[in-house]
Amino acid sequence: MDARIRQQADIIVTHSTDVQPGDRVVVSVPPAAEDLAVALFERLGDLGAVPVMTYAGDTPLGSDRAARGYLTAVEEDSVPAPGHLEALYEQADVIIRARGHENVTERSDVEPATNTALTRATELALSEMLDSRWCLTQFPTAANAQLAGMSTAAYENFVWDAINKDWSSVREHQAQLVEILDGASEVRIRSGEETDLRLGIEGNLAINDYGEHNLPGGEVFTAPVPDSVEGRVHFDLPLFHQGREVEGVTLEFEDGEVIEHSAEQNEAVLTSVLETDEGARRLGELGIGMNRAIDRFTYNMLFDEKMGDTVHLALGKAYDESVGEENEVNESAVHVDMIADLSEDSSMTVDGELIQRNGTFVFEDGFESA
Repeated sequence: MDARIRQQADIIVTHSTDVQPGDRVVVSVPPAAEDLAVALFERLGDLGAVPVMTYAGDTPLGSDRAARGYLTAVEEDSVPAPGHLEALYEQADVIIRARGHENVTERSDVEPATNTALTRATELALSEMLDSRWCLTQFPTAANAQLAGMSTAAYENFVWDAINKDWSSVREHQAQLVEILDGASEVRIRSGEETDLRLGIEGNLAINDYGEHNLPGGEVFTAPVPDSVEGRVHFDLPLFHQGREVEGVTLEFEDGEVIEHSAEQNEAVLTSVLETDEGARRLGELGIGMNRAIDRFTYNMLFDEKMGDTVHLALGKAYDESVGEENEVNESAVHVDMIADLSEDSSMTVDGELIQRNGTFVFEDGFESA
């Protein structure tokens, strides 16, 4: 077994989830990531934890092929809630999920509305997972390498270089942005002629993501106040969702809600997301990428949203930890991130003060105020 797999497993159980003796741990991995499952079980055994394992891909239904088989057979309006999965997660202290595809487009012929119905059906199970100590990570597979346009070996290096690192140093660097956002009222993002967006964040919390829930980490995020978002944003990097590539997304907001939307490719997928529920038309997250070790777009949101020189916004559910006690939590069955490149002709201000120009922060070498 590649030594980097055991290093990844060690980071997951000691840093990301802090597994303790006696912890009940659910490990959910696809068949292609069995080596990671073995390494995790070795470490969980060392620590005296009590693990069980389920095979699952991007959905809780098992492998991607099994999920496709089910979703093409079930009626769209009768996707049942998996209460037994909810019960399993409720009993767990720690939940570890890994992605790793054998075919990244396995669900591309499932109707978008059916995929959305599954998202709604599994909302309660997801909520139970978020109440545990949880971690979502990636195992490098040939299919994911192919999607990224890389050789398998190069993709393995890319993934493990992004994951197996000194997360305490990442935490210290990103804390400088947390300090700027804490106590702030408004963020404004401008890029080219297509993006000018204002987001209220007063009373909400800036979260330093340094490889705990998401591995890799490398972002600072918060939640916009639901009715505060005004303006227009264009996402110039693609979204890969439900086995389909959605390109050229533009959203226009008024009083916090999407009032106009378009996409240059697969607009129906975007529409199905927005129609999931009332909360899906509002933003649940403003995330600012800071991990410059992730230096290329790979059609994998777990990595792409952390890229330096980018910002991402998520339609739907806000994370409770980022919402202040006096503020409303945007609730939704979905949380769909989309990315804008801020490396050129772009700026970000906080309460009118310039904090980033063309991707470089005010506390970094090379920052230009004008």
